[in-house]
Amino acid sequence: MRTVVRPPDSPEVTAVVTGIGACLPDRVVDNDTVVARGALRTDDTWIRERTGIARRRHAGPGTSTGDLAVGAGRAALASAGRPRPDLLLLATSTPDHPCPATAPAVAHRLGLGTIPAFDLAAVCSGFLYGLATATALIRGAACATVLVIGADTYTTIVDPADRETAPIFGDGAGAVLLRLGTAGEPGAVIATDLGADGSGGDLITVPYGGSRHPRDRPPSDPRDRHFRMRGREVYAHAVRRMTRSADAVLRQAEWAPESVGAFVGHQANQRILDSVADRLGIPPAHRHGNIRELGNTAAASIPLVLADPGVHRSVAPGERTLLTAFGGGLTWASAALRWPDAVPRAEAPPTDRTAPDTPDPTGSQPWTASTTTS
Repeated sequence: MRTVVRPPDSPEVTAVVTGIGACLPDRVVDNDTVVARGALRTDDTWIRERTGIARRRHAGPGTSTGDLAVGAGRAALASAGRPRPDLLLLATSTPDHPCPATAPAVAHRLGLGTIPAFDLAAVCSGFLYGLATATALIRGAACATVLVIGADTYTTIVDPADRETAPIFGDGAGAVLLRLGTAGEPGAVIATDLGADGSGGDLITVPYGGSRHPRDRPPSDPRDRHFRMRGREVYAHAVRRMTRSADAVLRQAEWAPESVGAFVGHQANQRILDSVADRLGIPPAHRHGNIRELGNTAAASIPLVLADPGVHRSVAPGERTLLTAFGGGLTWASAALRWPDAVPRAEAPPTDRTAPDTPDPTGSQPWTASTTTS
């Protein structure tokens, strides 16, 4: 990372979102298909009423988290005019391998040479943890540009026969490029808030496969190989923690809730999102999301909303924006920023998984609603 030298009379500096990218699998899976695949004792109506989800994207065989991250990263770089970042940060809890980290391979495939790159594991709060980390590094003059990617393929860890989790999750990746800028610009990150409580670590977990329960020892319960969540307890924690974190970041930014023009929460459950927004006093017209179409994409969910063209048509650059998330760990995070003045781009998952990128300037496209239902 290169050192950033600031003039002594420079205005308040911060990180500014200057590029936004998305990468989604082509395969669209509706609720009826999820129910049939897992022989679930539920139906489309129950899923919609309980979660707000109608469909989600599933990665096809051979498509990994890293593949989606490369597509989103490439799209974000194209959105920003293809600068070379000083650092790549990948938020994910479904890496391509337990070792090594996925981020260095993503940086290589993007043709970014030997820039530092690392994974960040904060589950569904991961993107905002990454945004806060990148902002601190930019404010501290450690680097001038950072590519932050949130990517997950939860279909690789969810039990298709689990009614509590199988209908909720989808796959995808979203990314933003942050550059050194000033607090008055569209896209400027004004304040961040992070928190964690390890006493609730058993509420959202994949029990098997780590050093606590190594893969060479059979699990006591075969379901321990999959993602597990205690939904009712998670719901209560999520509403409380996200509300408090969002309130804290608004106080840091000195923004009144009624001044927020765009609210984007982690797309976990529509009832959670509405409860948090109601408690904060954010009116329905200022709440934005895509949970109905994409489900819960974990670390990718917030950047995928930022990349959604429908949201961009509704929010003006510079609008006061509140982001908040909750995830396993337990972790939570919020950020206050001004809505970016960037044109989101989208790319399909790449097929070349080894060679460095030689980007085609016309390769990335605006996000379209093209779908293939399976």
